[in-house]
Amino acid sequence: MKIGTIKESRKDENRVALSPNVCKQLIKNGFECYVESGAGANSYFLDEHYKEAGAHVVSSDDVLSKVDVLCKVNPLSDEEIARLRTGIIVMSLAFHLVNRETVEKINARGATLFSMDAIPRISRAQSMDVLSSQSNLAGYKAVMLAANESSKIFPMLMTAAGTITPAKVVIFGAGVAGLQAIGTAKRLGAVVEVSDIRPETKEEVESLGGKFISFDTGNVVIEGGYVKEAGEDTLSRQREILKKHLAAADVVITTALVPGKKAPVLVTSEMVGVMKHGSVIVDMAVEQGGNCELSEMGTVKVVNGVKIVGYANLPSLLPSNSSEAYAKNIYAFLTHLASKDGFKWDMEDEITAGTLICRDGKILKS
Repeated sequence: MKIGTIKESRKDENRVALSPNVCKQLIKNGFECYVESGAGANSYFLDEHYKEAGAHVVSSDDVLSKVDVLCKVNPLSDEEIARLRTGIIVMSLAFHLVNRETVEKINARGATLFSMDAIPRISRAQSMDVLSSQSNLAGYKAVMLAANESSKIFPMLMTAAGTITPAKVVIFGAGVAGLQAIGTAKRLGAVVEVSDIRPETKEEVESLGGKFISFDTGNVVIEGGYVKEAGEDTLSRQREILKKHLAAADVVITTALVPGKKAPVLVTSEMVGVMKHGSVIVDMAVEQGGNCELSEMGTVKVVNGVKIVGYANLPSLLPSNSSEAYAKNIYAFLTHLASKDGFKWDMEDEITAGTLICRDGKILKS
């Protein structure tokens, strides 16, 4: 079976779906690999690296005409969809719940689509979990961005001129990104406080050295480890409790997402108004509408002396690591679903059934 990838077309995207190391592993298992020339350049994977791994480095047209499986990072653009041939299998982030039109176009081409963001959160699928691998890196990068934009250092320092107190960091959300942000901020010497509407995350937060901010969460719906729904009364209580914490914060990092929906607003303009001049907010949910009411995608704006960082696609800012991690997820996923001789199409398998979005002209998940 032939596996391949082409260069990502999304603006400012530096990742690639297959790394030289993963190509080498696939080839060892009997697959053939095809990579568009230059596809890995922004991740610092050169054509020579792919050739040394045994992959064929060719044009994008050659990749699309030869491969059985096309691996991508981002959802396909209309131009990419128009180049798909009937029967090709696509593996990429698809976000099918909010990209219905894209799914319909892929299906109309007679292609099969597996959505990497639909990997179920079960123990045997952990090695395939793209959302976790990318969120982990994003949580680290968010702290680095905050430290860069902050007017203060994170650790306490004892100097001849006196003691510099540690920065106070408040993190919204203790999922994969939030937990990595906690660990990174603590390693830099900050005092870290964390809010999450899932009380069960308290132990994990405290194990990393964070202080958990407790409040009555009310009725919260959890599905697959994610918050599916939280009432406005819960969010209002959270905002009210957190005002005093934000007033003392030097850095705020927000990580809250709801699959298939707009991100919840956790930091209102009123809350920004109580924050100190020189403090920083990094809104990791800016692509889904933002956790901060005032954030704008792709910008760093200043409101009443508070910097609000709205950079999208943080994993792309660490392309070597994020591409390698993504490629390893692809490898685990692909080798679960198929061998060098073809796909198993086991619809009784929870991973297959959860990720197969369309096949044979039929949309299977909506």
